[in-house]
Amino acid sequence: MQRVFSLPFPVIITTEGKWFTAECPLLCIATQGKTEKEVKENMQDLIEEYLNDPDTSKEQLKDMPSISLSYIAVSVPQRLFHGKT
Repeated sequence: MQRVFSLPFPVIITTEGKWFTAECPLLCIATQGKTEKEVKENMQDLIEEYLNDPDTSKEQLKDMPSISLSYIAVSVPQRLFHGKT
């Protein structure tokens, strides 16, 4: 029997109009949903399908690039907060 491990994958969730979109940059896959909960469920299903699909070529996890998330503070004009141009 093959061992199975649980591993968290980085996922970026954004909104586009009325839709939520999710992207997994390590695997270069994306999906959408009507709610944040739905898009998370869709992404989990998509990652599992991707990893288990024998016809999709994949890198070994140890060879995948590292990803970090950083926030960089920049000066933003006050007018952008109030919707004035």
